[in-house]
Amino acid sequence: MSEINVKDKEISVPGETLATGMDILPGIGTYRNGEKIVANRLGLAMIEGRTIKLIPLSGRYIPKTGDTIICKVIDVGFNGWRLDTNSAYSAMLSMKDATSEFIARGANLTQYYDLGDYIVCKIVNVTSQKLIDVTMKGPGLRKLKGGRVIDVNTNKVPRIIGKQGSMVMMIKEAAKCNISVGQNGLIWIYGEPMDELLAIQTIRKIEKESHMSGLTEKIKEYLEENRRKN
Repeated sequence: MSEINVKDKEISVPGETLATGMDILPGIGTYRNGEKIVANRLGLAMIEGRTIKLIPLSGRYIPKTGDTIICKVIDVGFNGWRLDTNSAYSAMLSMKDATSEFIARGANLTQYYDLGDYIVCKIVNVTSQKLIDVTMKGPGLRKLKGGRVIDVNTNKVPRIIGKQGSMVMMIKEAAKCNISVGQNGLIWIYGEPMDELLAIQTIRKIEKESHMSGLTEKIKEYLEENRRKN
Protein backbone atom coordinates (compact mmCIF):
# COMPACT_ATOMS: atom_id res chain seq x y z
CA MET A 1 0.00 0.00 0.00
CA SER A 2 1.34 3.45 -0.97
CA GLU A 3 2.07 5.99 1.74
CA ILE A 4 3.22 9.63 1.72
CA ASN A 5 5.56 10.36 4.63
CA VAL A 6 5.60 14.17 4.43
CA LYS A 7 2.98 16.89 4.60
CA ASP A 8 2.36 19.36 1.78
CA LYS A 9 4.76 22.37 2.04
CA GLU A 10 6.90 20.57 4.64
CA ILE A 11 10.67 21.09 4.46
CA SER A 12 12.55 17.97 3.36
CA VAL A 13 16.28 17.23 3.34
CA PRO A 14 18.42 15.24 0.88
CA GLY A 15 18.13 11.48 1.40
CA GLU A 16 14.77 11.73 3.20
CA THR A 17 12.13 9.17 2.16
CA LEU A 18 9.15 11.21 1.01
CA ALA A 19 6.83 8.37 0.02
CA THR A 20 6.64 4.61 -0.40
CA GLY A 21 4.77 2.70 -3.10
CA MET A 22 4.61 2.44 -6.89
CA ASP A 23 1.34 4.40 -7.11
CA ILE A 24 3.16 7.64 -6.24
CA LEU A 25 5.30 9.28 -8.92
CA PRO A 26 8.62 11.11 -8.38
CA GLY A 27 8.67 14.75 -9.53
CA ILE A 28 11.34 17.44 -9.74
CA GLY A 29 13.93 17.22 -6.96
CA THR A 30 13.16 13.58 -6.14
CA TYR A 31 14.14 10.12 -7.41
CA ARG A 32 12.88 6.57 -7.06
CA ASN A 33 14.88 4.01 -5.09
CA GLY A 34 13.00 0.72 -5.30
CA GLU A 35 9.56 1.44 -3.87
CA LYS A 36 10.71 4.61 -2.14
CA ILE A 37 10.68 8.19 -3.44
CA VAL A 38 13.68 10.03 -2.00
CA ALA A 39 14.58 13.74 -1.82
CA ASN A 40 17.76 14.71 -3.67
CA ARG A 41 17.87 18.32 -2.40
CA LEU A 42 16.68 20.62 0.36
CA GLY A 43 13.24 21.94 -0.48
CA LEU A 44 9.51 22.24 0.16
CA ALA A 45 7.55 19.06 -0.52
CA MET A 46 4.65 19.70 -2.90
CA ILE A 47 2.02 16.99 -3.38
CA GLU A 48 0.14 17.31 -6.67
CA GLY A 49 -2.26 14.41 -7.18
CA ARG A 50 -0.12 11.25 -7.42
CA THR A 51 3.13 13.22 -7.90
CA ILE A 52 5.44 14.49 -5.20
CA LYS A 53 8.11 17.10 -5.97
CA LEU A 54 10.50 19.44 -4.16
CA ILE A 55 10.66 23.21 -4.63
CA PRO A 56 14.21 24.45 -3.85
CA LEU A 57 14.57 26.86 -0.91
CA SER A 58 17.51 28.70 -2.41
CA GLY A 59 19.35 29.27 -5.67
CA ARG A 60 19.88 32.08 -8.15
CA TYR A 61 17.41 33.08 -10.81
CA ILE A 62 17.57 31.20 -14.13
CA PRO A 63 16.24 33.37 -17.00
CA LYS A 64 13.30 31.97 -19.01
CA THR A 65 11.52 33.29 -22.09
CA GLY A 66 8.29 35.03 -21.13
CA ASP A 67 9.44 36.07 -17.64
CA THR A 68 8.75 39.65 -16.56
CA ILE A 69 11.80 40.87 -14.68
CA ILE A 70 13.24 44.00 -13.08
CA CYS A 71 16.71 44.93 -14.38
CA LYS A 72 19.34 47.57 -13.76
CA VAL A 73 21.06 49.32 -16.67
CA ILE A 74 24.80 48.59 -16.41
CA ASP A 75 26.03 49.73 -19.84
CA VAL A 76 24.82 52.00 -22.65
CA GLY A 77 26.17 51.12 -26.10
CA PHE A 78 25.70 52.50 -29.61
CA ASN A 79 22.65 50.38 -30.38
CA GLY A 80 21.22 49.34 -27.03
CA TRP A 81 21.59 48.75 -23.31
CA ARG A 82 23.14 45.95 -21.25
CA LEU A 83 21.16 44.96 -18.17
CA ASP A 84 21.87 43.20 -14.88
CA THR A 85 19.18 40.49 -14.58
CA ASN A 86 20.03 39.48 -10.99
CA SER A 87 21.35 36.20 -12.39
CA ALA A 88 24.65 34.89 -13.70
CA TYR A 89 23.78 36.33 -17.13
CA SER A 90 23.21 39.87 -18.40
CA ALA A 91 20.58 40.84 -20.98
CA MET A 92 20.48 43.10 -24.03
CA LEU A 93 17.76 45.65 -24.75
CA SER A 94 17.98 46.75 -28.38
CA MET A 95 16.84 50.12 -29.71
CA LYS A 96 13.93 48.54 -31.59
CA ASP A 97 12.64 46.87 -28.41
CA ALA A 98 13.26 49.85 -26.12
CA THR A 99 10.33 52.08 -27.02
CA SER A 100 7.52 52.57 -29.53
CA GLU A 101 9.21 55.88 -30.47
CA PHE A 102 11.59 56.04 -33.42
CA ILE A 103 15.20 56.36 -32.20
CA ALA A 104 17.50 57.93 -34.78
CA ARG A 105 20.90 56.32 -35.36
CA GLY A 106 23.51 58.06 -33.23
CA ALA A 107 20.96 59.40 -30.74
CA ASN A 108 21.96 59.86 -27.12
CA LEU A 109 20.49 56.67 -25.65
CA THR A 110 20.91 57.85 -22.05
CA GLN A 111 17.89 60.13 -22.52
CA TYR A 112 15.80 56.95 -22.61
CA TYR A 113 17.58 54.73 -20.07
CA ASP A 114 20.73 55.77 -18.24
CA LEU A 115 23.27 53.89 -16.14
CA GLY A 116 21.72 52.86 -12.83
CA ASP A 117 18.12 53.09 -14.06
CA TYR A 118 15.80 50.23 -13.16
CA ILE A 119 13.28 48.97 -15.71
CA VAL A 120 10.50 46.39 -15.86
CA CYS A 121 11.01 44.34 -19.03
CA LYS A 122 10.07 40.99 -20.54
CA ILE A 123 12.40 38.24 -21.75
CA VAL A 124 11.72 37.45 -25.42
CA ASN A 125 14.60 35.08 -26.10
CA VAL A 126 17.20 33.01 -24.24
CA THR A 127 19.76 31.20 -26.40
CA SER A 128 21.55 27.98 -25.50
CA GLN A 129 24.60 30.15 -24.68
CA LYS A 130 22.36 32.12 -22.25
CA LEU A 131 22.32 35.28 -24.38
CA ILE A 132 19.17 37.09 -23.24
CA ASP A 133 17.07 39.55 -25.23
CA VAL A 134 14.38 41.64 -23.54
CA THR A 135 11.67 44.06 -24.66
CA MET A 136 10.01 47.12 -23.17
CA LYS A 137 6.98 46.80 -25.44
CA GLY A 138 4.01 45.42 -23.53
CA PRO A 139 1.56 46.17 -20.70
CA GLY A 140 3.24 47.27 -17.47
CA LEU A 141 6.75 47.40 -18.97
CA ARG A 142 8.36 50.72 -18.06
CA LYS A 143 11.19 52.65 -16.45
CA LEU A 144 10.90 52.80 -12.66
CA LYS A 145 11.20 56.24 -11.07
CA GLY A 146 11.86 56.82 -7.38
CA GLY A 147 11.16 54.26 -4.69
CA ARG A 148 13.56 51.50 -3.76
CA VAL A 149 14.47 48.06 -5.05
CA ILE A 150 14.97 45.04 -2.79
CA ASP A 151 16.28 41.56 -3.56
CA VAL A 152 14.40 38.42 -2.43
CA ASN A 153 14.89 34.69 -2.87
CA THR A 154 13.52 33.97 -6.36
CA ASN A 155 11.89 30.76 -5.14
CA LYS A 156 9.71 32.82 -2.79
CA VAL A 157 8.37 35.12 -5.55
CA PRO A 158 5.21 33.02 -6.19
CA ARG A 159 4.30 33.24 -2.46
CA ILE A 160 4.94 37.00 -2.41
CA ILE A 161 2.69 37.46 -5.45
CA GLY A 162 0.02 35.02 -4.17
CA LYS A 163 -2.77 33.36 -6.13
CA GLN A 164 -3.80 35.67 -8.96
CA GLY A 165 -1.78 38.45 -7.32
CA SER A 166 -3.78 38.35 -4.07
CA MET A 167 -0.85 38.61 -1.63
CA VAL A 168 0.96 41.52 -3.29
CA MET A 169 -2.37 43.31 -3.78
CA MET A 170 -3.05 43.03 -0.04
CA ILE A 171 0.37 44.57 0.72
CA LYS A 172 -0.18 47.38 -1.82
CA GLU A 173 -3.53 48.33 -0.29
CA ALA A 174 -2.43 48.12 3.36
CA ALA A 175 0.93 49.85 2.88
CA LYS A 176 -0.40 52.35 0.30
CA CYS A 177 2.54 51.64 -2.00
CA ASN A 178 3.09 50.92 -5.68
CA ILE A 179 4.82 47.54 -5.93
CA SER A 180 6.23 45.67 -8.93
CA VAL A 181 7.54 42.13 -8.47
CA GLY A 182 10.06 40.73 -10.95
CA GLN A 183 10.29 36.98 -11.45
CA ASN A 184 14.06 37.40 -11.03
CA GLY A 185 13.67 38.26 -7.33
CA LEU A 186 13.86 42.05 -7.54
CA ILE A 187 10.94 44.03 -6.12
CA TRP A 188 10.32 47.76 -6.60
CA ILE A 189 8.42 49.62 -3.87
CA TYR A 190 7.31 53.25 -4.06
CA GLY A 191 5.45 55.21 -1.39
CA GLU A 192 5.97 57.34 1.69
CA PRO A 193 9.12 56.28 3.64
CA MET A 194 7.21 54.63 6.52
CA ASP A 195 4.83 52.93 4.08
CA GLU A 196 7.76 51.58 2.06
CA LEU A 197 9.27 50.24 5.30
CA LEU A 198 6.03 48.43 6.19
CA ALA A 199 5.88 46.88 2.71
CA ILE A 200 9.51 45.72 2.94
CA GLN A 201 9.03 44.25 6.43
CA THR A 202 5.93 42.39 5.23
CA ILE A 203 7.72 40.99 2.16
CA ARG A 204 10.62 39.83 4.36
CA LYS A 205 8.13 38.11 6.66
CA ILE A 206 6.57 36.26 3.70
CA GLU A 207 10.05 35.30 2.47
CA LYS A 208 10.96 33.91 5.91
CA GLU A 209 7.67 32.12 6.60
CA SER A 210 6.66 31.06 3.06
CA HIS A 211 6.63 27.36 4.00
CA MET A 212 4.06 27.85 6.79
CA SER A 213 0.37 27.09 6.42
CA GLY A 214 -2.21 29.85 6.92
CA LEU A 215 0.31 32.43 5.71
CA THR A 216 -2.28 34.74 4.11
CA GLU A 217 -4.18 35.18 7.39
CA LYS A 218 -0.93 35.77 9.30
CA ILE A 219 0.13 38.47 6.84
CA LYS A 220 -3.31 40.07 6.95
CA GLU A 221 -3.12 40.28 10.76
CA TYR A 222 0.47 41.57 10.61
CA LEU A 223 -0.49 44.35 8.18
CA GLU A 224 -3.53 45.37 10.25
CA GLU A 225 -1.48 45.51 13.46
CA ASN A 226 1.44 47.43 11.96
CA ARG A 227 -0.72 49.74 9.87
CA ARG A 228 -2.22 51.04 13.15
CA LYS A 229 1.29 51.65 14.55
CA ASN A 230 2.15 53.82 11.55
